[in-house]
Amino acid sequence: MTTDEIRERYLKFFEGKGHVRIEPAPLVLENDPTTLFTSAGMQPLIPYLKGEPHPKGKRLVDSQLSLRLQDIEEVGDNRHTTYFEMLGNWSLGDYFKKEQLEWCLEFFTKELGLPKEKLWVSVFEGTKEVSKDEESASRWKELGIPEDRIFFYGVDKNWWSRSGEPDKMPAGEIGGPDSETFFDFGTPHNPKYGKECHPNCQCGRFLEIGNSVFIQYQKNKDGTLSELPQKNVDFGGGLERISAVVDGLSDVFLIDVYTPVIKVLEKETGIKYGSSDGNTTSFRIIADHLRAAVAIASEGVEPSNRGQGYILRRLLRKAIVRYSRLTDKEIKDFLKSNSLDTIVEALGGAKVKELFQAEWDKFERTFCTAYPAIMKLATRENNIVSGEEAFELFESHGLLPDVQKEVLETRFGKRIDWDKFKELFEKHQEQSRTASAGMFKGGLADTSEEVTKLHTATHLLHAALRKVLGEHVSQKGSNITAERLRFDFSHPQKLTEEEIKKVEDLVNEQIKEDLPVSFETMSLDEAIKKGALHFFGEKYGKEVKVYTIDPSTRPARSGLAPFSREVCGGPHVSHIGELGRVRIIKQEKVGAGIVRIYATTGK
Repeated sequence: MTTDEIRERYLKFFEGKGHVRIEPAPLVLENDPTTLFTSAGMQPLIPYLKGEPHPKGKRLVDSQLSLRLQDIEEVGDNRHTTYFEMLGNWSLGDYFKKEQLEWCLEFFTKELGLPKEKLWVSVFEGTKEVSKDEESASRWKELGIPEDRIFFYGVDKNWWSRSGEPDKMPAGEIGGPDSETFFDFGTPHNPKYGKECHPNCQCGRFLEIGNSVFIQYQKNKDGTLSELPQKNVDFGGGLERISAVVDGLSDVFLIDVYTPVIKVLEKETGIKYGSSDGNTTSFRIIADHLRAAVAIASEGVEPSNRGQGYILRRLLRKAIVRYSRLTDKEIKDFLKSNSLDTIVEALGGAKVKELFQAEWDKFERTFCTAYPAIMKLATRENNIVSGEEAFELFESHGLLPDVQKEVLETRFGKRIDWDKFKELFEKHQEQSRTASAGMFKGGLADTSEEVTKLHTATHLLHAALRKVLGEHVSQKGSNITAERLRFDFSHPQKLTEEEIKKVEDLVNEQIKEDLPVSFETMSLDEAIKKGALHFFGEKYGKEVKVYTIDPSTRPARSGLAPFSREVCGGPHVSHIGELGRVRIIKQEKVGAGIVRIYATTGK
């Protein structure tokens, strides 16, 4: 059964259970401050999991492309990937544990034909705040999973939120206990992973293929958990892992989405996949990282030293140095004689191969410039490379940590003080954020009440600026903290004092009316036809949210056109009276035809 066939079977199975198929979100989201990429299928659905009605109902299903950076160091074994496709079904305050666990088992055993005796499950053992999940354990027993194949784990294994365990969740984050499903390949246990084997053992015997998360809690500002107004189900099943299990493969890199790139690598290098542990690890890293890089670049991201562009650069360069290891050449010689064209084409990335070749060429120049400094460290007697020396290679020569690991640690047996490097790197990042005059797209610091108010205020300011200055004004970026908003827009010169006053008065007139903020979900084409402003269209999915602030909702102002109508995915207040008053506190010219204003809200 192909990966495509499994995906379609899953979607149709849950459509048969009353679910509506929804469009997946883009990999690169606008106005989501929590992550650089869509890292889970539930991420675009957070407002609805918190209680906001979804226009397509309470039962939803889709397949979501995801990128999870916390797994980047795990890539190289038989199951971890950074980039993957997540099958997902949700109940938004509708069914709960009883139905979910039954349907989960039915899909795996009846739809895909997996033997029930090969399935093991785990459930939440509980904490002081959250009870032990006896309900899920009892339900699994009713469904025919014997007690000796049901394991209880703590928050490190059977609690799910995007931030991890409850104590790591920021205020406002949602999560809950989960019940995972594992497939047992029956391979002998490797004692180096512990005395006893169990579903969460890392020896390779078990492979997690699905996780039913019961999202029913939200983190409070005081650190406690409170129950959400509705109990939700969020199932996530890694399509690549499920495909491997259906085909009887314990190695996900042997399924159909990876075999084209594996075959190209075998042809290019003359090495057979699986011929040795070291080579197999390199094959897997190259296949995963380039597949992820193609997906990121296909959404308009280019390699850079910041944000998504930095991740793209890191993935590409790590894949390149691993590729060089397979050829048994020094990196500097390898960089002069090879390219990624054939591999990228095998991954369906023909449109981005020129971009990747340009990054290859840039990496060659960077590495050759840094080569004398690298070799000085590599050939000296001292076996330790200090954090300061490693950071110097990064800051002065642009040599990413992954490249330093490959050359200095793997090839020359040096040991780098990564703790010190991390300390210096984080300080560097903070200084870069503070000093930067670059453009931001949806740069929200968090989703707190203060940030939400200021984000809503950017809609009002955007509309007012266009009314006062002209329709040539368009948003070029924003950065919002709890203290102030920063908004970049197109305009040839700074505003006059009179223009600033007109903008403020226009905005505050709407706030005084306490106009409601409403939204609709529609296609981008529909949004455009309705006159919604949209300036980051390449990052939107097929369906978008359109937020409207409309004075005609007030009897005295009936018949007026909407004050603001804009495509947006960020958080908003329900009524703009909550903002108090908007005041522009500063402005500056930040580039040719770009003006930046700073503003606050309050009394």
